[in-house]
Amino acid sequence: MARPRISPQPEVPGLAARRIAADIIDGVLRRRLPLDEQLSGKAAHFGLATLAERDRALTRRLVATVLRRLGTLRHLVGGFLDKGFPAEAPRVETILLIGAAQILWLDVPDHAAVDLSVRLAQADRRGGRYAGLVNAVLRRVTQSRGTFDDTDASRDTPAWLTTRWQKTYGEETALAIAQANGHEPALDITVKADAASWAEHLHGRVLPTGTVRTLAHGAISLLPGFAEGVWWVQDAAASIPARLFGDISGKEVCDLCAAPGGKTAQLAAAGGHVTAVDRSPARIARLKENFARLKLNVETVAADALEWQPGKQFDAVLLDAPCTATGTIRRHPDVPWLKSENDLGVLTPLQSRLLDRAVELTRPGGTLVYCTCSLEPEEGEAQIAALLTRDPRLARAPIAAADVFGRAEFVSEAGDLRTLPHYLPDEDPRWGGLDGFFAARLIRKDA
Repeated sequence: MARPRISPQPEVPGLAARRIAADIIDGVLRRRLPLDEQLSGKAAHFGLATLAERDRALTRRLVATVLRRLGTLRHLVGGFLDKGFPAEAPRVETILLIGAAQILWLDVPDHAAVDLSVRLAQADRRGGRYAGLVNAVLRRVTQSRGTFDDTDASRDTPAWLTTRWQKTYGEETALAIAQANGHEPALDITVKADAASWAEHLHGRVLPTGTVRTLAHGAISLLPGFAEGVWWVQDAAASIPARLFGDISGKEVCDLCAAPGGKTAQLAAAGGHVTAVDRSPARIARLKENFARLKLNVETVAADALEWQPGKQFDAVLLDAPCTATGTIRRHPDVPWLKSENDLGVLTPLQSRLLDRAVELTRPGGTLVYCTCSLEPEEGEAQIAALLTRDPRLARAPIAAADVFGRAEFVSEAGDLRTLPHYLPDEDPRWGGLDGFFAARLIRKDA
Protein backbone atom coordinates (compact mmCIF):
# COMPACT_ATOMS: atom_id res chain seq x y z
CA MET A 1 0.00 0.00 0.00
CA ALA A 2 1.48 3.33 -1.05
CA ARG A 3 2.29 5.79 1.68
CA PRO A 4 0.21 8.95 1.63
CA ARG A 5 2.12 11.90 0.23
CA ILE A 6 2.98 14.41 2.93
CA SER A 7 2.72 18.01 1.75
CA PRO A 8 5.71 20.16 2.77
CA GLN A 9 4.98 22.58 5.55
CA PRO A 10 4.65 26.16 4.34
CA GLU A 11 7.48 28.44 5.41
CA VAL A 12 6.82 30.77 8.29
CA PRO A 13 5.72 34.17 6.89
CA GLY A 14 8.57 36.66 6.79
CA LEU A 15 11.33 34.09 7.25
CA ALA A 16 12.40 34.06 3.60
CA ALA A 17 12.77 37.86 3.54
CA ARG A 18 15.02 37.74 6.59
CA ARG A 19 17.06 34.82 5.27
CA ILE A 20 17.70 36.66 2.00
CA ALA A 21 18.57 39.82 3.94
CA ALA A 22 21.13 37.80 5.90
CA ASP A 23 22.60 36.43 2.66
CA ILE A 24 22.96 39.94 1.22
CA ILE A 25 24.50 41.39 4.40
CA ASP A 26 26.97 38.51 4.47
CA GLY A 27 27.70 39.25 0.82
CA VAL A 28 28.73 42.81 1.70
CA LEU A 29 30.59 42.17 4.97
CA ARG A 30 32.23 38.81 4.23
CA ARG A 31 32.45 38.54 0.43
CA ARG A 32 32.77 42.28 -0.31
CA LEU A 33 29.99 42.28 -2.89
CA PRO A 34 28.46 45.69 -3.68
CA LEU A 35 24.91 46.07 -2.40
CA ASP A 36 23.46 47.33 -5.68
CA GLU A 37 24.73 44.26 -7.53
CA GLN A 38 23.01 41.98 -5.02
CA LEU A 39 19.70 43.85 -5.24
CA SER A 40 19.28 44.21 -9.01
CA GLY A 41 20.62 43.08 -12.35
CA LYS A 42 22.00 39.72 -13.42
CA ALA A 43 23.96 39.24 -10.18
CA ALA A 44 20.98 39.94 -7.91
CA HIS A 45 20.13 37.44 -5.19
CA PHE A 46 17.98 34.80 -6.87
CA GLY A 47 15.57 34.70 -3.94
CA LEU A 48 14.40 38.28 -4.39
CA ALA A 49 12.35 37.29 -7.44
CA THR A 50 10.40 34.77 -5.35
CA LEU A 51 9.25 37.35 -2.78
CA ALA A 52 6.11 39.42 -2.83
CA GLU A 53 6.75 43.15 -3.27
CA ARG A 54 6.07 43.78 0.42
CA ASP A 55 8.70 41.22 1.46
CA ARG A 56 11.21 42.55 -1.08
CA ALA A 57 10.80 45.99 0.44
CA LEU A 58 11.30 44.51 3.91
CA THR A 59 14.48 42.75 2.77
CA ARG A 60 15.92 45.97 1.37
CA ARG A 61 15.04 47.91 4.49
CA LEU A 62 16.57 45.27 6.77
CA VAL A 63 19.80 45.27 4.78
CA ALA A 64 20.04 49.05 4.60
CA THR A 65 19.28 49.51 8.31
CA VAL A 66 21.89 46.98 9.42
CA LEU A 67 24.58 48.48 7.17
CA ARG A 68 23.63 52.06 8.04
CA ARG A 69 23.75 51.40 11.81
CA LEU A 70 26.34 48.63 11.83
CA GLY A 71 28.64 50.16 14.44
CA THR A 72 25.79 50.89 16.82
CA LEU A 73 24.35 47.39 16.42
CA ARG A 74 27.70 45.70 17.01
CA HIS A 75 28.28 47.86 20.08
CA LEU A 76 24.91 47.00 21.58
CA VAL A 77 24.77 43.30 20.75
CA GLY A 78 28.44 42.76 21.52
CA GLY A 79 27.86 44.11 25.01
CA PHE A 80 25.66 41.09 25.74
CA LEU A 81 28.23 38.53 24.55
CA ASP A 82 30.86 37.51 27.09
CA LYS A 83 33.00 35.83 24.43
CA GLY A 84 32.15 38.01 21.45
CA PHE A 85 30.49 36.87 18.24
CA PRO A 86 31.16 33.14 17.57
CA ALA A 87 33.95 33.01 15.00
CA GLU A 88 33.09 29.48 13.89
CA ALA A 89 29.50 30.51 13.06
CA PRO A 90 29.70 33.96 11.38
CA ARG A 91 26.04 33.80 10.37
CA VAL A 92 25.08 34.18 14.03
CA GLU A 93 26.42 37.74 14.09
CA THR A 94 24.36 38.63 11.01
CA ILE A 95 21.24 37.10 12.55
CA LEU A 96 21.72 39.04 15.78
CA LEU A 97 22.24 42.29 13.88
CA ILE A 98 19.06 41.75 11.85
CA GLY A 99 17.08 40.88 14.96
CA ALA A 100 18.31 43.89 16.91
CA ALA A 101 17.68 46.25 13.97
CA GLN A 102 14.04 45.15 13.88
CA ILE A 103 13.62 45.64 17.62
CA LEU A 104 15.22 49.08 17.66
CA TRP A 105 14.10 50.76 14.45
CA LEU A 106 11.64 48.73 12.38
CA ASP A 107 7.92 48.38 12.90
CA VAL A 108 8.15 44.68 13.81
CA PRO A 109 6.69 43.17 16.99
CA ASP A 110 9.42 42.09 19.41
CA HIS A 111 8.19 38.50 19.59
CA ALA A 112 8.31 38.18 15.78
CA ALA A 113 11.81 39.67 15.57
CA VAL A 114 13.09 37.24 18.22
CA ASP A 115 11.25 34.16 16.96
CA LEU A 116 12.25 34.56 13.33
CA SER A 117 15.87 35.22 14.32
CA VAL A 118 15.92 31.99 16.35
CA ARG A 119 14.51 30.12 13.35
CA LEU A 120 17.25 31.58 11.14
CA ALA A 121 19.88 30.33 13.56
CA GLN A 122 18.29 26.87 13.76
CA ALA A 123 18.35 26.60 9.97
CA ASP A 124 22.06 27.40 9.75
CA ARG A 125 24.42 24.43 9.73
CA ARG A 126 26.95 26.10 12.02
CA GLY A 127 24.61 28.42 13.85
CA GLY A 128 22.05 25.91 15.06
CA ARG A 129 23.83 25.32 18.35
CA TYR A 130 23.62 29.07 19.07
CA ALA A 131 19.81 29.37 18.71
CA GLY A 132 19.46 29.68 22.48
CA LEU A 133 22.10 32.40 22.56
CA VAL A 134 20.27 34.32 19.82
CA ASN A 135 17.05 34.09 21.81
CA ALA A 136 18.67 35.25 25.07
CA VAL A 137 20.61 38.16 23.52
CA LEU A 138 17.66 39.55 21.57
CA ARG A 139 15.42 39.38 24.62
CA ARG A 140 18.02 41.47 26.44
CA VAL A 141 17.98 43.93 23.54
CA THR A 142 14.21 44.33 23.97
CA GLN A 143 14.67 44.94 27.69
CA SER A 144 17.42 47.53 27.19
CA ARG A 145 15.74 49.42 24.37
CA GLY A 146 14.46 52.18 26.63
CA THR A 147 17.85 52.88 28.20
CA PHE A 148 20.23 52.32 25.28
CA ASP A 149 21.75 55.48 23.82
CA ASP A 150 21.77 55.08 20.05
CA THR A 151 22.50 58.73 19.25
CA ASP A 152 26.29 58.41 18.85
CA ALA A 153 26.35 58.41 15.04
CA SER A 154 30.15 58.31 14.99
CA ARG A 155 29.95 54.60 15.90
CA ASP A 156 28.50 53.91 12.47
CA THR A 157 31.43 55.41 10.59
CA PRO A 158 34.69 53.46 10.24
CA ALA A 159 37.59 55.05 12.10
CA TRP A 160 39.54 55.81 8.93
CA LEU A 161 36.69 57.93 7.59
CA THR A 162 36.01 59.67 10.90
CA THR A 163 39.69 60.65 11.14
CA ARG A 164 39.73 61.98 7.59
CA TRP A 165 36.51 63.98 7.92
CA GLN A 166 37.60 65.52 11.23
CA LYS A 167 40.87 66.61 9.63
CA THR A 168 39.19 68.00 6.50
CA TYR A 169 35.98 69.51 7.89
CA GLY A 170 36.43 69.69 11.68
CA GLU A 171 34.87 67.58 14.42
CA GLU A 172 31.46 69.28 14.42
CA THR A 173 30.94 68.89 10.68
CA ALA A 174 32.30 65.33 10.70
CA LEU A 175 29.67 64.42 13.29
CA ALA A 176 26.94 66.15 11.27
CA ILE A 177 27.94 64.13 8.20
CA ALA A 178 27.79 60.90 10.20
CA GLN A 179 24.36 61.80 11.58
CA ALA A 180 23.03 62.55 8.10
CA ASN A 181 24.35 59.22 6.82
CA GLY A 182 22.38 57.45 9.54
CA HIS A 183 18.99 58.41 8.10
CA GLU A 184 17.22 56.65 5.26
CA PRO A 185 17.09 59.16 2.38
CA ALA A 186 14.01 60.19 0.45
CA LEU A 187 13.55 59.47 -3.25
CA ASP A 188 14.92 62.31 -5.41
CA ILE A 189 13.91 62.68 -9.02
CA THR A 190 14.74 65.08 -11.84
CA VAL A 191 11.79 66.01 -14.05
CA LYS A 192 11.92 67.27 -17.59
CA ALA A 193 9.47 70.09 -16.85
CA ASP A 194 6.82 71.34 -14.41
CA ALA A 195 8.47 70.18 -11.19
CA ALA A 196 5.73 71.70 -9.02
CA SER A 197 3.00 69.71 -10.74
CA TRP A 198 4.91 66.46 -10.49
CA ALA A 199 5.71 67.11 -6.85
CA GLU A 200 1.96 67.27 -6.28
CA HIS A 201 1.36 64.06 -8.26
CA LEU A 202 4.04 62.24 -6.25
CA HIS A 203 3.07 63.73 -2.88
CA GLY A 204 6.47 65.36 -2.63
CA ARG A 205 8.04 68.79 -2.61
CA VAL A 206 10.36 70.80 -4.84
CA LEU A 207 13.83 71.41 -3.40
CA PRO A 208 15.84 74.60 -4.04
CA THR A 209 17.80 72.64 -6.66
CA GLY A 210 14.64 72.00 -8.70
CA THR A 211 14.68 68.35 -7.67
CA VAL A 212 11.40 66.72 -6.66
CA ARG A 213 11.75 64.86 -3.36
CA THR A 214 9.17 62.32 -2.24
CA LEU A 215 8.84 59.71 0.49
CA ALA A 216 7.21 57.24 -1.89
CA HIS A 217 7.98 53.58 -1.26
CA GLY A 218 7.54 50.47 -3.36
CA ALA A 219 8.47 49.82 -6.97
CA ILE A 220 9.76 53.01 -8.60
CA SER A 221 8.58 51.82 -12.01
CA LEU A 222 4.96 51.93 -10.79
CA LEU A 223 5.05 55.59 -9.79
CA PRO A 224 3.15 58.12 -11.96
CA GLY A 225 5.24 59.44 -14.84
CA PHE A 226 7.91 56.73 -14.85
CA ALA A 227 6.62 54.70 -17.78
CA GLU A 228 5.93 57.90 -19.72
CA GLY A 229 9.58 58.97 -19.34
CA VAL A 230 8.74 62.21 -17.56
CA TRP A 231 11.45 61.88 -14.91
CA TRP A 232 14.42 59.86 -13.68
CA VAL A 233 15.89 59.09 -10.26
CA GLN A 234 18.79 61.37 -9.33
CA ASP A 235 20.01 62.76 -6.02
CA ALA A 236 19.64 66.51 -5.66
CA ALA A 237 23.42 67.03 -5.44
CA ALA A 238 24.08 64.83 -8.46
CA SER A 239 21.82 67.08 -10.52
CA ILE A 240 23.99 70.18 -9.99
CA PRO A 241 27.18 69.53 -12.05
CA ALA A 242 25.38 69.25 -15.39
CA ARG A 243 23.72 72.63 -14.75
CA LEU A 244 27.10 74.37 -14.42
CA PHE A 245 27.54 74.51 -18.21
CA GLY A 246 24.74 77.03 -18.61
CA ASP A 247 22.95 77.05 -21.97
CA ILE A 248 24.13 74.07 -24.03
CA SER A 249 21.32 74.00 -26.57
CA GLY A 250 22.74 72.92 -29.93
CA LYS A 251 26.24 72.39 -28.55
CA GLU A 252 28.42 69.29 -28.86
CA VAL A 253 28.62 67.71 -25.40
CA CYS A 254 30.64 64.74 -24.17
CA ASP A 255 29.80 62.87 -20.98
CA LEU A 256 32.70 60.67 -19.88
CA CYS A 257 32.12 57.76 -17.47
CA ALA A 258 28.44 58.37 -18.13
CA ALA A 259 26.71 55.56 -16.21
CA PRO A 260 24.23 55.54 -14.52
CA GLY A 261 23.17 58.31 -16.90
CA GLY A 262 21.29 60.89 -14.84
CA LYS A 263 23.63 63.70 -15.84
CA THR A 264 23.58 62.52 -19.45
CA ALA A 265 19.80 62.76 -19.44
CA GLN A 266 20.01 66.31 -18.08
CA LEU A 267 22.41 67.35 -20.82
CA ALA A 268 20.24 65.83 -23.53
CA ALA A 269 17.05 67.29 -22.10
CA ALA A 270 18.76 70.72 -22.13
CA GLY A 271 19.21 70.46 -25.89
CA GLY A 272 22.83 69.34 -26.14
CA HIS A 273 24.05 66.94 -28.82
CA VAL A 274 25.34 64.43 -26.30
CA THR A 275 27.85 61.61 -26.68
CA ALA A 276 27.86 59.34 -23.63
CA VAL A 277 30.98 57.24 -23.06
CA ASP A 278 31.34 54.36 -20.61
CA ARG A 279 33.76 51.45 -20.61
CA SER A 280 31.12 48.87 -19.62
CA PRO A 281 28.98 47.48 -22.48
CA ALA A 282 26.44 46.30 -19.89
CA ARG A 283 26.10 49.80 -18.45
CA ILE A 284 25.82 51.26 -21.95
CA ALA A 285 23.00 48.82 -22.69
CA ARG A 286 21.13 50.00 -19.59
CA LEU A 287 21.72 53.62 -20.59
CA LYS A 288 20.15 52.96 -23.98
CA GLU A 289 17.09 51.43 -22.30
CA ASN A 290 16.74 54.44 -20.02
CA PHE A 291 17.12 56.97 -22.82
CA ALA A 292 14.50 55.11 -24.87
CA ARG A 293 12.05 55.39 -21.94
CA LEU A 294 12.93 59.06 -21.51
CA LYS A 295 12.62 59.67 -25.27
CA LEU A 296 16.03 61.34 -25.34
CA ASN A 297 18.41 61.17 -28.29
CA VAL A 298 21.93 60.35 -27.06
CA GLU A 299 24.86 58.80 -28.90
CA THR A 300 26.33 56.04 -26.72
CA VAL A 301 29.86 54.65 -26.95
CA ALA A 302 31.21 51.62 -25.08
CA ALA A 303 34.87 52.51 -24.74
CA ASP A 304 37.61 53.30 -22.24
CA ALA A 305 37.67 57.09 -22.03
CA LEU A 306 41.48 57.03 -21.84
CA GLU A 307 41.72 55.29 -25.22
CA TRP A 308 38.66 56.61 -27.04
CA GLN A 309 39.46 58.63 -30.17
CA PRO A 310 36.35 60.45 -31.45
CA GLY A 311 38.27 62.51 -34.00
CA LYS A 312 36.81 65.79 -32.75
CA GLN A 313 36.64 68.08 -29.75
CA PHE A 314 33.56 69.17 -27.83
CA ASP A 315 32.07 72.45 -26.66
CA ALA A 316 31.37 70.95 -23.23
CA VAL A 317 32.90 67.94 -21.48
CA LEU A 318 31.58 66.44 -18.25
CA LEU A 319 33.85 64.06 -16.34
CA ASP A 320 32.13 62.32 -13.43
CA ALA A 321 35.19 60.34 -12.41
CA PRO A 322 35.29 56.97 -10.63
CA CYS A 323 35.88 57.64 -6.93
CA THR A 324 35.50 56.24 -3.43
CA ALA A 325 31.88 57.51 -3.38
CA THR A 326 32.11 58.50 0.28
CA GLY A 327 29.59 61.27 -0.35
CA THR A 328 26.86 58.76 -1.21
CA ILE A 329 26.76 56.73 2.02
CA ARG A 330 23.20 57.93 2.71
CA ARG A 331 22.03 56.03 -0.37
CA HIS A 332 24.75 53.38 -0.46
CA PRO A 333 25.33 52.24 3.15
CA ASP A 334 27.70 49.49 2.00
CA VAL A 335 30.31 52.03 0.86
CA PRO A 336 32.09 52.55 4.22
CA TRP A 337 32.37 48.79 4.71
CA LEU A 338 33.62 48.03 1.18
CA LYS A 339 36.05 50.93 0.72
CA SER A 340 39.33 51.65 2.48
CA GLU A 341 41.88 54.43 2.52
CA ASN A 342 44.02 52.32 0.18
CA ASP A 343 41.44 52.85 -2.57
CA LEU A 344 42.55 56.47 -2.84
CA GLY A 345 45.97 55.33 -3.99
CA VAL A 346 44.37 53.46 -6.88
CA LEU A 347 41.69 55.96 -7.86
CA THR A 348 43.49 59.30 -7.68
CA PRO A 349 46.05 58.48 -10.42
CA LEU A 350 43.18 57.29 -12.62
CA GLN A 351 41.28 60.52 -11.99
CA SER A 352 44.34 62.54 -13.00
CA ARG A 353 44.72 60.62 -16.25
CA LEU A 354 41.03 61.02 -17.02
CA LEU A 355 41.26 64.76 -16.37
CA ASP A 356 44.16 65.09 -18.78
CA ARG A 357 42.18 63.18 -21.41
CA ALA A 358 39.10 65.33 -20.80
CA VAL A 359 41.15 68.47 -21.43
CA GLU A 360 42.21 67.13 -24.83
CA LEU A 361 38.57 66.45 -25.71
CA THR A 362 37.57 70.04 -24.85
CA ARG A 363 37.88 72.51 -27.69
CA PRO A 364 39.66 75.86 -27.07
CA GLY A 365 37.09 78.13 -25.52
CA GLY A 366 35.05 75.16 -24.33
CA THR A 367 34.01 74.23 -20.80
CA LEU A 368 35.11 71.25 -18.73
CA VAL A 369 33.24 70.24 -15.57
CA TYR A 370 34.92 67.70 -13.31
CA CYS A 371 32.98 66.11 -10.47
CA THR A 372 33.12 63.27 -7.97
CA CYS A 373 30.67 62.01 -5.35
CA SER A 374 33.48 61.88 -2.79
CA LEU A 375 34.10 63.83 0.40
CA GLU A 376 37.85 63.24 0.16
CA PRO A 377 39.86 66.32 -0.95
CA GLU A 378 42.38 64.15 -2.84
CA GLU A 379 39.58 63.30 -5.28
CA GLY A 380 38.29 66.85 -5.61
CA GLU A 381 40.07 70.03 -4.58
CA ALA A 382 43.57 68.52 -4.83
CA GLN A 383 42.90 67.12 -8.31
CA ILE A 384 41.89 70.51 -9.67
CA ALA A 385 44.80 72.32 -7.98
CA ALA A 386 47.24 69.86 -9.53
CA LEU A 387 45.59 70.07 -12.96
CA LEU A 388 45.73 73.88 -13.03
CA THR A 389 49.40 73.72 -12.07
CA ARG A 390 50.42 71.28 -14.77
CA ASP A 391 48.23 72.55 -17.62
CA PRO A 392 48.39 76.32 -18.30
CA ARG A 393 45.74 76.00 -21.01
CA LEU A 394 43.07 75.89 -18.31
CA ALA A 395 41.49 78.50 -16.06
CA ARG A 396 38.91 78.07 -13.34
CA ALA A 397 35.50 79.56 -14.09
CA PRO A 398 34.44 80.18 -10.49
CA ILE A 399 31.02 78.97 -9.41
CA ALA A 400 28.91 81.62 -7.71
CA ALA A 401 25.95 81.23 -5.38
CA ALA A 402 23.70 82.30 -8.27
CA ASP A 403 24.87 79.23 -10.21
CA VAL A 404 23.67 76.92 -7.41
CA PHE A 405 20.21 78.33 -6.64
CA GLY A 406 21.54 80.95 -4.23
CA ARG A 407 22.98 78.34 -1.86
CA ALA A 408 26.22 80.06 -0.86
CA GLU A 409 27.11 77.17 1.47
CA PHE A 410 27.47 74.97 -1.64
CA VAL A 411 30.42 77.05 -2.90
CA SER A 412 33.99 76.78 -1.61
CA GLU A 413 36.37 79.70 -1.18
CA ALA A 414 38.12 78.69 -4.39
CA GLY A 415 34.86 78.87 -6.35
CA ASP A 416 34.13 75.14 -6.61
CA LEU A 417 31.00 73.19 -5.69
CA ARG A 418 31.19 71.30 -2.39
CA THR A 419 28.00 69.82 -0.94
CA LEU A 420 27.90 67.84 2.30
CA PRO A 421 25.34 65.21 3.37
CA HIS A 422 23.86 67.34 6.17
CA TYR A 423 23.04 70.30 3.91
CA LEU A 424 19.39 71.15 3.18
CA PRO A 425 18.37 70.22 6.75
CA ASP A 426 14.76 69.60 7.73
CA GLU A 427 13.00 69.08 11.07
CA ASP A 428 12.01 65.67 9.74
CA PRO A 429 15.33 64.05 8.74
CA ARG A 430 13.56 61.98 6.10
CA TRP A 431 13.16 65.16 4.04
CA GLY A 432 16.66 66.56 4.62
CA GLY A 433 20.16 66.02 3.29
CA LEU A 434 21.76 65.35 -0.08
CA ASP A 435 24.84 63.56 -1.38
CA GLY A 436 28.33 64.91 -0.83
CA PHE A 437 29.62 66.20 -4.18
CA PHE A 438 32.58 68.13 -5.52
CA ALA A 439 32.60 69.89 -8.88
CA ALA A 440 34.89 72.38 -10.59
CA ARG A 441 34.19 74.36 -13.76
CA LEU A 442 37.15 75.04 -16.02
CA ILE A 443 37.60 76.88 -19.30
CA ARG A 444 40.11 75.77 -21.89
CA LYS A 445 41.73 78.98 -23.11
CA ASP A 446 41.81 79.90 -26.76
CA ALA A 447 45.01 78.93 -28.52
